[in-house]
Amino acid sequence: MNDMTPPKTAADQMCLGVTERLRPILRDVRDMVQNDILPIEKQWHHETETAADRWAHTEWQTAKLEELKSKAKSKGLWNFWLTKTGLTASDKGFGLTTVEYAHLAEQMGWSHLAPEVFNCSAPDTGNMEVFEKYGTEEHKKKWLEPMLEGKIRSAYLMTEPDVASSDATNLEFKAEKDGDEWVLNGEKYWSSGAGDPRTKVYILMARTEAKGDFDRRHKQHSMFVVPADTPGISKLRAMTIFGQDDAPHGHLHMKFENVRIPADALLIGEGRGFEVSQGRLGPGRIHHCMRAIGQAERALELLCQRAVSRKAFGRPLAKLGANYDIIADCRIGIEQARLLCLKAAAMMDTGDTRAAAPYISMIKVAAPNVALKVIDEAMQMHGGVGISQDTPLAGMYVQMRTLRYADGPDAVHRMQVARKELRGYSNKK
Repeated sequence: MNDMTPPKTAADQMCLGVTERLRPILRDVRDMVQNDILPIEKQWHHETETAADRWAHTEWQTAKLEELKSKAKSKGLWNFWLTKTGLTASDKGFGLTTVEYAHLAEQMGWSHLAPEVFNCSAPDTGNMEVFEKYGTEEHKKKWLEPMLEGKIRSAYLMTEPDVASSDATNLEFKAEKDGDEWVLNGEKYWSSGAGDPRTKVYILMARTEAKGDFDRRHKQHSMFVVPADTPGISKLRAMTIFGQDDAPHGHLHMKFENVRIPADALLIGEGRGFEVSQGRLGPGRIHHCMRAIGQAERALELLCQRAVSRKAFGRPLAKLGANYDIIADCRIGIEQARLLCLKAAAMMDTGDTRAAAPYISMIKVAAPNVALKVIDEAMQMHGGVGISQDTPLAGMYVQMRTLRYADGPDAVHRMQVARKELRGYSNKK
């Protein structure tokens, strides 16, 4: 177990945001991740791979997950993502700053199971924030409350198979008004979480205005709340990532054929889909990035353990080749990425999301690439076993490589950073 002791000096606390309020919470979260969650991961994966129905949790998985969630609740380690002041649901969380939550997200990043144990899973946190910010009182009662209690899960449906979805103004999935209903037609894919039978609601982005005036391109889409059991929705297939279908969570390809939903399924207003999506994605990207740093820390721990415990050619692996340099570069990269992520989080805490945007884009590029580098070096240190089922490294690599697409590909984020950088050298705004 890596102690990962939080910084103790006043200077460290000031720089890194590990406040006195956060310190005991951070300690308790780290303790549960390291001592309760990581030790069951192998059994968890074995249960999924050998289950009669891979798209549902086994009895052991269900019982174990509920046991861990109950323990987290009993310790008050629940709904940390409720970081913004003024949320009506803030009494169900700690009211932490984004910086404080970022430290917790790093600890949860050590295990893919940990976020759900503390009710801080993607895409649920972003979807809960949408309900909190933009939902009606009925939406909050029907969907937000059971999500806050960890009773149901959700999915976010945005990406489409037939357009370049990295530019969301391309999205063609249609929502057309018919009396007091909306009629949905089209396909979505990479719908993360839609395979889970506990997923009861989707938040979906659809075109509500035909393509036309370029200047209105961000006013032509709207966001909708869609119950998962609505007639006309088909689950076509599970998209695979490096051959893995990520059951029972899944990233589904789905088809909607004349799916009818009531008028009040529309969130905040017609043509405001981009407003909702941007309000949702900013915090979520930081959360993803800090979890990526947790993955990098775990990979570096595995790398170092292997480097000092195995010998080749009569010497410990650590002393062969350029392994000292490799280990040092991994540590340097992790520290740099963590500080950039904390800066992006601090910018979010100012409340100026426009000023925070380029920093979020910077860390969205940096964090998964740093994590990938560290994981790759850890795999190399382990030899053949590093890409096998006998270590978690291969699964971690898949997650981090995927993160370079999720919430926007690297190229789009680099474009946003460059545009901001060039603005001072041009008259263009």
